Amino acid sequence: MTHGKHFTYKTKFAFTMIELVMVIVVLGILASLAMPRLDRDLKQEAADAVLSNIRYTQHLALIDNKHSFSNPQWQRAFWKISFESCAGGGVFLSIGTDIDYQGDTDRNEAALDPINLKPMFWTNTEACTNGGDNTVSPDIFLTKKYGVTAVNGTQGCNGIQHIGFDHLGRPHVSFSASTTPNYSSYMNSVCRFTFTMSNSETFAIDIRPETGYANIVGQDGS
Repeated sequence: MTHGKHFTYKTKFAFTMIELVMVIVVLGILASLAMPRLDRDLKQEAADAVLSNIRYTQHLALIDNKHSFSNPQWQRAFWKISFESCAGGGVFLSIGTDIDYQGDTDRNEAALDPINLKPMFWTNTEACTNGGDNTVSPDIFLTKKYGVTAVNGTQGCNGIQHIGFDHLGRPHVSFSASTTPNYSSYMNSVCRFTFTMSNSETFAIDIRPETGYANIVGQDGS
């Protein structure tokens, strides 16, 4: 007996033209929603980085106190974070302690970036449009990396672009030129640093007196 052969046919599915058009439309909508987030993400990244570095400075003051109370200029050795302008434009930050009491922090007195172990140091007499010279941390160049173009201190640090912390983590301002062992540099009110981005948007960070607690303004949980 001859048995007939059975053939199985598989149905193939394909996108219709309407479905393809709908996919393209959806992708276009998602792309248009994502584009404005680029600047916002960059600003948030800059805010997070600055906040982290302020907290890192306070952490160094708590665990690695450099000032000696036997020196009449001991306040100069507070760990501090400074926001300065490079020669020719651009903003950078530096973290260090004036352990030789000369009034300025040099490369040998700078903190090391915990990520790349390079000094967090630059000088305002040198250009930084290219992000330094590969001998220091590239993350300190706020203009090059994030587009920050200006920093302004107000309230407790009015007109000041640095802040330091003592061995108890308390914030101080205007202490670099101090010649007497007192707490005249103690910050009595909230310090606010406002950062301007290249697109004119801004973000601000508050640092509270006594505790030195810092947060991004408008982000209480930061």
